[in-house]
Amino acid sequence: MKVIVTCEHGGNKVPAGYSTAFKNAKQVLNTHRGYDIGALDLYQQFSSIADFSIYSTTSRLVVELNRSLHHPKLFSEFMQPLTTTQAEKVLAEHYYPYRQKAEAQIADWVQHDFTVVHVSVHSFTPELNGKVRKADVGLLYDPKREREQLLAARWRQQMQMVSPDLKIRYNYPYKGTADGFITQVRKNYTNEQYAGLELEVNQRFPIKGTDEWQQLKTDLIQTFSRAL
Repeated sequence: MKVIVTCEHGGNKVPAGYSTAFKNAKQVLNTHRGYDIGALDLYQQFSSIADFSIYSTTSRLVVELNRSLHHPKLFSEFMQPLTTTQAEKVLAEHYYPYRQKAEAQIADWVQHDFTVVHVSVHSFTPELNGKVRKADVGLLYDPKREREQLLAARWRQQMQMVSPDLKIRYNYPYKGTADGFITQVRKNYTNEQYAGLELEVNQRFPIKGTDEWQQLKTDLIQTFSRAL
């Protein structure tokens, strides 16, 4: 078995060539729209147990690495309007290299008969459009993929043993089959070859930055290792 850990929304950096488009967007860049708060911190700890890891610190408002090419929100309103040539330039600089490195590693492992477990590290805003998200941790997977379902169940079980008060939900605050990087990769492999989970952590933990956040990171990594 091989483990790959990725982080598509690790930072809120805007490449110099696009800074003009974001001159009035500093406030937005520092919110959940600009990046997944705390995700890079969590990813860096997870990468220590991964066989391969990759992250991006380019803001999702420049290009959304966790969306497919046909998605209407691949580029944010700050990047509009974009000609086809301009869009391809952004993709060639930031989207394709990230996707291709991760996908090439997965393909190589599968070709050598390894089973692959992919964890994509994310975080979610505690409140969206006035609605409070009722979860501490979300484990996103495809219910039709048995290995993903079993891994999510084992991971949740292990987490509840060490932190019984933690509210852990499946396919929340998003569905595991929604458009995303893991959803795209799944299409290329069987249930036996590949299992992908998106880990979603409530941003209230990294925003507070207390011992509770440090403990949660440790618990997530240790329980994931035991769940494999």
